Amino acid sequence: MSPIVNRYTRLVGVEHPIVQEGLGPFRTPKLAAAVSEAGGLGTVSMPGMPEDIAQGARTFRAHIEECASLTDRPFAVNIPVGVDSSGKVLPFTDVYIRTALEAREAEPEIARRLRVVTTSAGFPGSYVAAIKDAGLVHQHKVGSTRQAVKAAAAGVDVVIAAGFEMGGHAPSKAVHTFVLIPNVTEAVDVPVLLTGGARDGRGLAAALALGAEGVAMGTRFITSTANSDWHPAYIQALLDAEEGDDVAFDGVYGPCRGLRNSASRRLAEAAGHRGGAGEMGQVELTRWKIESMQRAQTEGDVTDSLVLTGQVAAAIRDLVDVAEFVPRMAAEAAGILRSLAARLGSVAS
Repeated sequence: MSPIVNRYTRLVGVEHPIVQEGLGPFRTPKLAAAVSEAGGLGTVSMPGMPEDIAQGARTFRAHIEECASLTDRPFAVNIPVGVDSSGKVLPFTDVYIRTALEAREAEPEIARRLRVVTTSAGFPGSYVAAIKDAGLVHQHKVGSTRQAVKAAAAGVDVVIAAGFEMGGHAPSKAVHTFVLIPNVTEAVDVPVLLTGGARDGRGLAAALALGAEGVAMGTRFITSTANSDWHPAYIQALLDAEEGDDVAFDGVYGPCRGLRNSASRRLAEAAGHRGGAGEMGQVELTRWKIESMQRAQTEGDVTDSLVLTGQVAAAIRDLVDVAEFVPRMAAEAAGILRSLAARLGSVAS
């Protein structure tokens, strides 16, 4: 029996309230399937923003089908809600959400496994009804209490509260986990997940103590034996990272967190001059960022490409076996909470 059963595990149908974050912009179906097989919730990430959106949709559909072929347990897809300067939702968001919904409608086996859509970045209001009507659980990532309240009011089922220490696209409000999670859990009635800084059972126990019902992790799952599709040099760069080796820079949807290197310094210098990297315009700069992120993951260029990671990389020194790690993390968290409760009882008596 799972050591932790709560609203989140019952809602999604997982054994452990441990979620693999949306990663990418490279492929994640094997990693997602491994996390789901271990009793958590794996996540298939969207494949970047290619110039040919139709081709991107076909790639995304193939990744969903691959994950469904590797596990018979629930998994999620992650789709950022990109918006332009006027607030209009970018075409890729609509295409990728429709792709996920159509995959479930067309394939009963996919429908049984693809249970969750996670949105992030922009407000997902225009997609809440379609996601719910498809019978999916809708998770939305936020970086502030105001965003959490707005998302819950719009009808999302789960809020993922993102602390500023998280890797990849970090919240623009720059509120850290220990402040954000209690604020959000006090403000909304839906289940809340913590993301940013968790790496083991202690982080899960802390999240539960703060009022959340689980955790979502990116860096910890990147540095696992199940992540066989990413270049070993990328993974080794995260294992070698020390405290202070990370930096927040201007990403695609807002701030991004990754390793300090020539690529992140180039963006910082460009931001200081209020222009793009070199002479690039905004569209070209956005495409350069995504391609740079993908190049680091696929080719292992960790010096001149953007290497996304959370601050927690400074505490990670080994690759974990996901099948063993996920249930052990849940058991560790439950053991910590039981031990603390026992100690409190002893002091009181």
